[in-house]
Amino acid sequence: MLRVLVVLALLLPVPAVVAADANLTEAREKLAERLPNVPLDKLKRSTTMPGWYEIEHGMQLLYISPDAKHLFLGDLVDLETKTNLTETWREHVAIQAINAVGEKNMIVMGPADAKRTITVFTDVDCPYCAQLHKDVPELTKNGVKVRYLFFPRAGIGSETYRRSVAVWCAADRVKAVGIAKAGGKLDMKTCSNPVESHYQLGRQLEVNGTPTIYLDDGKILGGYVPSARLLAILNVKPPLKTSDVR
Repeated sequence: MLRVLVVLALLLPVPAVVAADANLTEAREKLAERLPNVPLDKLKRSTTMPGWYEIEHGMQLLYISPDAKHLFLGDLVDLETKTNLTETWREHVAIQAINAVGEKNMIVMGPADAKRTITVFTDVDCPYCAQLHKDVPELTKNGVKVRYLFFPRAGIGSETYRRSVAVWCAADRVKAVGIAKAGGKLDMKTCSNPVESHYQLGRQLEVNGTPTIYLDDGKILGGYVPSARLLAILNVKPPLKTSDVR
């Protein structure tokens, strides 16, 4: 008798699962007609809006009504926790994409055992990027690792793009990026480089200015942020000076 009950318990949920799969398939078929330019392979049931579907599309999280007739565009906020759930998703997606680049394909400055890490989409001819670069020694001294991804705002093939390639192809990339940001002369070498892929990633993440700073939790800071403020945002406290110890 017990064996029969166990078998029944295992069988009972199956129709519900089958029905759910059928509904998802039906929604996907409807949406294929209504959203022809949106890949639907990642369509799934939403965990934040019960009964609805959701799908990732670039840096947007689209919410679809149960009958697949309505599309919600915008940020979903949990009123109990005051958490912007859509923004949290964007941050997670962004930092995953950035980390997937790998540090071997970035210019990296700072300690290996960093307290915090920032990744900067930078333009070698941008004045505010140059200002931020002057702050890098202060940041790294305090345990912050700084990673550069190239984002030549003038686009692929521009003079800034070529200077970015020259920086990457230099024997000492850190020294070369400093020369470039100071307006100095570069040896305009070319080689296999990740500049275009950096730029395309920036476009995918909807970077529209430089510097754009990503913290290691995915949060974004647009524009130049002085080192003192940046350290405070990162909650990194400068080490005590001997004169401060009493």
